[in-house]
Amino acid sequence: MVFSKAQFLVLLLLWSFTDAGRILMKMKQRVRDVQLQRAKQRLLTATLQHVKEGRIHQQLDHFNRQEAKTFPQRFFVNEAFWQRPDGPVFLFIGGEGPVYEFDVLAGHHVDMAAEHGALLLAVEHRFYGESINPDGLKTENLAHLSSQQALTDLAVLHQYIIQRFSLSRRNIWISFGGSYSGALSAWFRGKFPHLVFGAVASSAPVKAELDFSAYSDTVGLSLMNEAVGGSEKCESAVREAFRAAEALMIRNVSQVAKDFRCCQPPKDHQDQVELMQSLADIVMGTVQYNEESVLMSISDLCGVMTNQSAAYEEEREPYQRLVKLSQIYRSSSEEPCLDVSHEKTVKDLMDTTVQSERRAERQWTYQTCTEFGFYQTCEDASCPFSGMVTLRSQAEICLELFGISQNSLPVRVAFTNRYYGGDEPHTHRVLYVNGGVDPWKEVSVGNRTDGGEEAESVFIRDSAHCADMARGRVTDRRSLKNARQEIEKHVESWLKTAQQEKKRTE
Repeated sequence: MVFSKAQFLVLLLLWSFTDAGRILMKMKQRVRDVQLQRAKQRLLTATLQHVKEGRIHQQLDHFNRQEAKTFPQRFFVNEAFWQRPDGPVFLFIGGEGPVYEFDVLAGHHVDMAAEHGALLLAVEHRFYGESINPDGLKTENLAHLSSQQALTDLAVLHQYIIQRFSLSRRNIWISFGGSYSGALSAWFRGKFPHLVFGAVASSAPVKAELDFSAYSDTVGLSLMNEAVGGSEKCESAVREAFRAAEALMIRNVSQVAKDFRCCQPPKDHQDQVELMQSLADIVMGTVQYNEESVLMSISDLCGVMTNQSAAYEEEREPYQRLVKLSQIYRSSSEEPCLDVSHEKTVKDLMDTTVQSERRAERQWTYQTCTEFGFYQTCEDASCPFSGMVTLRSQAEICLELFGISQNSLPVRVAFTNRYYGGDEPHTHRVLYVNGGVDPWKEVSVGNRTDGGEEAESVFIRDSAHCADMARGRVTDRRSLKNARQEIEKHVESWLKTAQQEKKRTE
């Protein structure tokens, strides 16, 4: 796999700051970083004078009037396109990671802002990036980390921005987000419809799911999707490779450790699960991001898994091809070995020091334990990976880190779905955008209409996770280009409707 110089530098920077942890989350951050690097390259000659960084001191607990503590919430504003004083406001909502100045300088929402003369605003989620107090990662403080608190942060920020920029009811607000922040975009419109007129929710997992086995199942289906370079032969090879790895683990764990160049032999069952999860993450991350990935595409992965041109017969076996995938991953990430120590994973996640704005694993793990679940298990026959990855093995981290028992998780997840409506939310003027090969579409909102009105979803047949949010490229598939046009039509329609409604009330 050949990487550009810019991509290579981004990989080095990322691996200097990212803790050891789940590979899938690492790959997500790498995709994010490469997108930012591409944006930075395009904007090297552009002026940044219109971008301002700000802080607002938010209440740590909006739901306790006796709580006086605050935390600094970071945001960026870009006034370059704003048609004062009545131009709309496009709000880019941050998720489980930092926001950057490039979030108001590049992306599909920025292109639309330029067209409609919008004020651009990007806000960071509490407890992520720089929006956190020095002691914020302590477990007792994480009690104030929730989507409900985050939505109230947005409402408070809304009022702050109105005052700071002398906005009025003529300024129409539209929110944007992808993945978890896509869910927040939808929920913000649902819970505060008087503040935001419409919302775009890309790859938004609005239905909390404790046992998210559908994720792995969808990965298997995507590996068979010929439209993106998959095949039944590819999925079969992946499935056979994991069966072989699991069987060899029982007979000769030292050989498995050697083959996958583990940093330490998987000494117990928990380490073995870490290894199996890490190998699955490589495949899952590839499918989730496909052509947006910095590792490889589904087509590339299937090319490796179905290669019949190996010099030696044993290298043609699916197990050896899985070893090859692991080598490609380690090479691209400059990792000398694969860390499979469960003890080290727990130790890293127990670290409560705010060492870098890239810290996100501990916070997101807490939110999965308290609100969402989303544990990508492999306990049913349709899963192409190792059956060692169970709900119990995934959820035990909640007890180890935060003292949250697995028995309490179903109640927490059920509350989230009752509060927001799950995959049948009572929302209007929310556009749910999903890609056909994205496993997260299983917990989003599919194609449907609301009361015979405009469609509330856009389905991109051959697209991956949040692909629509990036600025268009010549190499984009036609389905992705069409989807962006559909999103643009919705946003334009919302702005026209809002103007008409306001004229009638004036």
